[in-house]
Amino acid sequence: MNNMKNILILFVLITSVTFAQKKDREEWHKKINALKTAHITEALQFSSDEAEKFWPVYNIYEEKMHDLHKTKKREIYAKLKNGVESMNDAEANTLIDKELQLEQKELQYRKELIAELKKIISPGKIIILKKTEDDFKKELLKRYRQRKNRKK
Repeated sequence: MNNMKNILILFVLITSVTFAQKKDREEWHKKINALKTAHITEALQFSSDEAEKFWPVYNIYEEKMHDLHKTKKREIYAKLKNGVESMNDAEANTLIDKELQLEQKELQYRKELIAELKKIISPGKIIILKKTEDDFKKELLKRYRQRKNRKK
């Protein structure tokens, strides 16, 4: 009976910590998305009409890309944690094919986004969007590395 009680307490603690970590991660993602939205809005100087049409299209694209990233984590990166050395050729080929398939999907989503955006904003703004996204990622990585180095 005591073991069962200890297991239950441990389960509650682990669940609480996991939930708190997930909640922190969700908050972190919300903050990053808000910063990215502000960064894009500032760089592209949308008219109110452009902004009204742009954000629903862009947000759908971002959701698709987020889901694709989760799929990559689940189906590719998780398998790589066990080490490539433990894979046979058939497993490695399957993983390569899956990676290529996901990259193809990523390109397809990007093409769909651009086709939709051409109806909303100028080609010049689409190019600025790509540069702005890249700059944002670089800045995010830079800050991440700086924080990581400070913790050491």
